[in-house]
Amino acid sequence: MNTQRSGTSSARVRPLRPGQEPPEPAAQPQALEGVRSLLGTAARVVGNVPSVAGAAGRLAGELGRVAVGRSEIEPGKRDRRFADTTWTENPGYHRLMQAYLATCQAVEDVVSAADLPDWRDRERAKFLATVITSTLSPTNTLANPVALKRALETGGGSLRRGLRNFLSDVRRNGGLPTQVDRSKFRVGEDLAVTPGAVVYRDEVLELIQYQPSTTQVREIPLVVVPPQINKYYFMDLAPGRSLIEYAVSQGQQAFAISWRNPTKVQRDWDLDTYGRAILSALDAVSAITRSEQVNLFGLCAGGITTAAVLNHLADTGQDRVRSVSFGVTLLDWGAEAPIGMLAAGPIVGIADYRSRQVGILDARSLASVFTWMRPDDLVWNYWVNNYLLGKEPPSFDILAWNADGTNLPAALHRQFLDVFVHNSMTRPGELTVLGSPVDLKQVKVEAYITGGTTDHLTPWNGCYASATLLGGDSTFVLTNTGHIQTLVCPPGNPKSRYWTGPEPHGIDATTWRDQATEHEGTWWEHWAGWIGERSGPLKRAPARPGSKEYPSLGDAPGTYVLAQA
Repeated sequence: MNTQRSGTSSARVRPLRPGQEPPEPAAQPQALEGVRSLLGTAARVVGNVPSVAGAAGRLAGELGRVAVGRSEIEPGKRDRRFADTTWTENPGYHRLMQAYLATCQAVEDVVSAADLPDWRDRERAKFLATVITSTLSPTNTLANPVALKRALETGGGSLRRGLRNFLSDVRRNGGLPTQVDRSKFRVGEDLAVTPGAVVYRDEVLELIQYQPSTTQVREIPLVVVPPQINKYYFMDLAPGRSLIEYAVSQGQQAFAISWRNPTKVQRDWDLDTYGRAILSALDAVSAITRSEQVNLFGLCAGGITTAAVLNHLADTGQDRVRSVSFGVTLLDWGAEAPIGMLAAGPIVGIADYRSRQVGILDARSLASVFTWMRPDDLVWNYWVNNYLLGKEPPSFDILAWNADGTNLPAALHRQFLDVFVHNSMTRPGELTVLGSPVDLKQVKVEAYITGGTTDHLTPWNGCYASATLLGGDSTFVLTNTGHIQTLVCPPGNPKSRYWTGPEPHGIDATTWRDQATEHEGTWWEHWAGWIGERSGPLKRAPARPGSKEYPSLGDAPGTYVLAQA
C-alpha cells in the first residue's frame, strides 16, 4: 500500500501499516490540513447559494413571526435545555428561545440541502453544524433563567463555585467540564465487585476467573474480550448491573480479560501483540477448566481483535472456539455513522502523527473526540451544571467508568485507523494478523451479534452488516438502546425491548427489521439461553479459582485495571 507523506494536502493520506515508517512530518502542516479539511466541508455547504438564500429567507420570515408573537416553533420533546417555565411564560425569553430554534432550523436546512455526495462529508457538515448551534444556545449563558434564579437564591455563591469549578477544569481536565464525581466510586469496592481471582498475568493482560454462584456450571467456559480503548469493568459495574455477574448466575464458567494500560514504552503493541495475549489466555482457560473449547465474547473494539484471532484459528485449523458473541462491534465500517466524519485523510494523518510522536493515543484525546460528538449531552449540559449553577457533577457508575480512561499504543491505533478508514476487515487479505490474512468468511463458528437502535458510534445496521461477513450461522439481536446502554442492560427495566429475526445472511438490514419480532425485556435473557445451549453439559462447580499450573495471583479485579492513564 502506498503511503503519502503526512504533510501533504491530499485527501488520500492513509495510516501506515506495521513496519512502514515514513519521514517524520511537521506538526504544523498536519494541523493545518485537518483544519482545512473541515473548513473545506463548511465552504461547500455555504457555497450552495440557492440553499443558503432560501434558508435565510425562511429564517427572516420566522424571525418576523417571532417578533410579533406568532411563531409556533417549539423545542423537541427530548430537548431538556428549555424545561424551565420561564422560557415559555416570559415573552422575552420565549422569543429568545424561538429565535435560537429558528436559527438552528435554518442551519440544518442549509446542511441538508448541501451537495455533498460522500456521506462522510455529510457527517462532517452535520458535526460542524451541531457543534456551532449547541455552542450558541442561550441556555449556555448567564441569561439562563435557571442560573439567574440560583445565583439569587445563593447570594452569588453559585457563581463563585462555578468559577472555581471552571478554573479547576482548565487546569486538570483540558478545559472540558468534568462529567462525574469519581470520588464516590472505588474500583474493587463499588465497581467491578463480582468475586473472582486473577489466574494468569503477562505483560499485556490479566485473566480473571469468576467465582461460581451456582453449585453446577457449564463445561465450556466463557471468555470476555473487552475493548482496548476502555477498561473491562463496564461489563461488571455494580451488583444487578453486571453482565458478568448475570452470566455467573446462569451457570457460566466466566473469565474476563483485563488489559494493561499501555504507556509510550508499549508503543509497538499491535493486533499481533493482543492476539498472542488472547491465545495465551485461552491456553490458561483450557488448562484450568479442562475444556478444549471456549465461548468468546468480544465487545466493541475488542470484537475486532476477537474476529482477528478467530480468523487465525480458522486459518491454522484450530477448533478451539465453540461460539462467539459480539457486543456493539463494527467489523464492516461501510455503514453511515456520525463517527465517519473523522475519516478524512488529513484528520486521520493528524491522529496517526500524534500517537506516533508520543507513542500512545492518550485517554484524554480519545475521550474528547467522543465527547464533542454529543455536545448538548456531554459538554454543555455539564457546563450549565458545573459553572452556571455552581453544582458538583453527578455521581453515576457508567460516567465514573467512562472517565477512567485508557491509552492506545501507537501501533494498534494505526491499525485501527486502517480498519476504520479503509474498511480492511471486509477485504480478504487486506489485513494480516498473527501471520494469517484476514478473511472472515472462513470464520464458521456460530455467532451472536447485538446492535442498538440509538447507537451513534456503532450503528445497528453496521453491526448487522458485520454479521453477514462471517462464514457461520449468525443470530442478530436489536435493542432499543445506545452504545453503552446496549451492553449494560440488566433484566427488570420495564422500558427494555429487543427484536429477533431471521438469520442475517441473504437479507439486508431493512428487510430484517421488517421481519423482526419485538420482545419485552432485555437481550441478556435471550443471550443466556443461546449461550447456554452452546456451553455443554453441567458439571460440579470448582471449589477454588485457578489450578496447580495457574494458581490464584490475587483477588479480582486485579492490578492492571487500577493503573491510571
